[in-house]
Amino acid sequence: MLTDSGGFQVFSLAGIRKLSDEGCEFRSHIDGSKHFFTPEKVMDIERTIGADIMMAFDECPPGTADYAYARKSLNLTHGWMKRCWKRFHETEPKYGYSQALFPIVQGCVYKDLRQESARFMSDLGAEGYAIGGLAVGEPAEQMYEMIEVVNDILPTDRPRYLMGVGTPLNILEGIERGVDMFDCVMPTRNGRNACLFTAEGVINMRNAKWADCFEPVDPMGHCSADLQYSKAYLHHLFKAKELLAMQIASIHNLAFYLWLVREARKQILNDNYGPWKRMMAEKLMRKL
Repeated sequence: MLTDSGGFQVFSLAGIRKLSDEGCEFRSHIDGSKHFFTPEKVMDIERTIGADIMMAFDECPPGTADYAYARKSLNLTHGWMKRCWKRFHETEPKYGYSQALFPIVQGCVYKDLRQESARFMSDLGAEGYAIGGLAVGEPAEQMYEMIEVVNDILPTDRPRYLMGVGTPLNILEGIERGVDMFDCVMPTRNGRNACLFTAEGVINMRNAKWADCFEPVDPMGHCSADLQYSKAYLHHLFKAKELLAMQIASIHNLAFYLWLVREARKQILNDNYGPWKRMMAEKLMRKL
């Protein structure tokens, strides 16, 4: 189990939070009550949850942040990281198994800041490293460039985790640049909105063309739902606004993502990742 620290929520609650060297004060979007997170409190919470991998408390600036803001944000993240690291090593796991703390490299889309952050985090000697603050409004090519900049510095014998990314193509591009781990809401969020990812392209299940298509949801059969239901039935469920539609689509997308990274591992071991990735990239962009 991996737990995030709340850094992205700091980003998403921009209108109802205040940042300082000490931590982050924010108001609940539910009842308006005030809360205050410090790096130490975040470490204590993640220890209590019992996560195998704990993420450091950071600030995630928007992709459009100017250099001055990105610099200020990076200084804040590095200061918080020192305190997270200290608290982590002052405390013990609560449930009889070890836990790891992953630092998060920030720096927005500025090469020098990304390099500085990657070096700072690498010097800690952590068990793994995360790349944060990407896929938050910047163009995809800038994201790929920043991944390359960071991965040129991070240790090659530790896992690299790209946070909050992304589309199937984003994942293949990340793997090509040395990323090992990913997380993203996209498989389920897009599934709830009738979008299916497949090895042949993207399907919008609300389109009328699927109303009379009685072939399986995905003939490749990444999960039982792919073969158990037809496209026509899934189209009907979405049109009828049945919750089952969102469940089937989410299950399919999760199974497809797992297949995609499993297949990527095979192609790497077969020394065929480049040609396979180029072939898949063309297919994944299709609208079916």
